[in-house]
Amino acid sequence: MPRTEEANQRIREEQRAKILDAASKVFARKGRAMTMSDVAAEASISYGLVYRYFISKEAILNTLAEESLRSSAEGLQRFREKSGTPGERLDYLITRLMENRRDHPELSQLLYQVLGDEAAPQHLREQASRFGQAFQDLLWQMIVEGQASGDVQPADPDQLVTAISAMLDGLTRLTVTNPERFHRHFPDAEIILGMLKR
Repeated sequence: MPRTEEANQRIREEQRAKILDAASKVFARKGRAMTMSDVAAEASISYGLVYRYFISKEAILNTLAEESLRSSAEGLQRFREKSGTPGERLDYLITRLMENRRDHPELSQLLYQVLGDEAAPQHLREQASRFGQAFQDLLWQMIVEGQASGDVQPADPDQLVTAISAMLDGLTRLTVTNPERFHRHFPDAEIILGMLKR
């Protein structure tokens, strides 16, 4: 009995997801030096099958960036709807942020790649820039609210946002320049919260 179109569509979606998952893992190890052959090997599929879904490595990376940005924007929206005191919300935000950076460093690498690559599609660069600004605005708001409630130290909020952003940038660079140190000595969220909390 032949498969239904619905079953065929499900198989296509699963295959596409498998390719993207493999590409994400390869990108985490090799960065932009990854090849379509690397992706095929990681996904345990034929080289030609990768091309059936994506015309180039850039198409894969752009798709990964789009999905990461969409997921990150949804995460920020969920956080905005979260209840709790300013201190609790800040704890949650920093803890989730650090967990994601530790568990999925390739996503941060990819977003930095999009921001720094003039060959990346303009809409992706703009989207990544807007997301970065939205995150910094949210962090600034959380710091100011935390200062008003007495949960956060009374330092300049812009300087605190800059310090945290610089630390996150440094962790992203560390995944590329010294991955062993990144994995062995990844900082606990409490260290970052110690910069903020009274």
